[in-house]
Amino acid sequence: MYTDIKFSVTVPAYKAQFLSECIDSILAQTYKNFELIIVNDASPQDLDSIVSKYDDPRIRYYKNKEGFGAEHVVGNWNKCLEYAIGDYIICMGDDDKLLPNCLEEYVKLIEQYPGLGVYHTQTVIINELSIITDVQPPRPIYESVYSMIYFRWFYNRPQYIGDWLFEVKHLKAYDGYVKLPYAWESDDMSAYMAAKDTGVANVQCPGFMYRRNSQTISSKTNNTAQKLLAHTKALAYYDEIFNKEPDNALDVFYRNKLIKSKEHHLEKGFRTDLVPDINANIFRYWHWMLRKNKYGISMNTLNKSFIASFIYRFGKKL
Repeated sequence: MYTDIKFSVTVPAYKAQFLSECIDSILAQTYKNFELIIVNDASPQDLDSIVSKYDDPRIRYYKNKEGFGAEHVVGNWNKCLEYAIGDYIICMGDDDKLLPNCLEEYVKLIEQYPGLGVYHTQTVIINELSIITDVQPPRPIYESVYSMIYFRWFYNRPQYIGDWLFEVKHLKAYDGYVKLPYAWESDDMSAYMAAKDTGVANVQCPGFMYRRNSQTISSKTNNTAQKLLAHTKALAYYDEIFNKEPDNALDVFYRNKLIKSKEHHLEKGFRTDLVPDINANIFRYWHWMLRKNKYGISMNTLNKSFIASFIYRFGKKL
């Protein structure tokens, strides 16, 4: 095993509730050559006293004078990246956890598939009590970027920023993690851009624990306008990826399907955000009617969203 591989495990931190569990899980790694970088995003919560309990030279703690906030949270991901001196980097939530074998399994995978810009580990989903409630489906040990996107779009394959291990020099060469509002699609696009040329290798067992809870940004964010903008901005990255013609038949199939489905994918993303917005206030339909050109929303998408929200509202009253 390559013991000279150094990992940077980074935690852009704001919430205190699960931070100790997060840190404990990282320090419990069976592979020991890593640094733990925690960047406090000007949190009003007492993170200092939590971090100060640990006496481990691998921990490096920083505090932002001004917070990036939820809308620009990717800025704190990239602040973590600035501090990283490892060969590979993980960016995980302050409420998530690593399984003890995570880094060791990554080392084995890097030995088998060296020179990639990104690697992935299987994830289990936990609740606020750290009880497992779900698990990601298995992935092939290696796949192209076209395969990644295909199974994400057509089979709703779940993934999170903490799933991914990025090569630091590759990530820095692309100006860091992709900056989209509220990190909406930022994890996807960062992984796809890192896999664009060389694909991704996948660990064949769980190594990461994603915690679903009421404090996550995705649970608390309801800024529909920024979400719609993120979907639109993501299209430019997809266009860059799809512009490269693959050299094998299966990837040609994936790419052709993806190109044909690109507008449908955008419409699906729009509806996902418009339906709950209109359902909360039926008059929001007219709000989006006046702004549809600004966000690239078609009348067909807007009307489908209105009908879906009406059906949902009517159905709940039955």
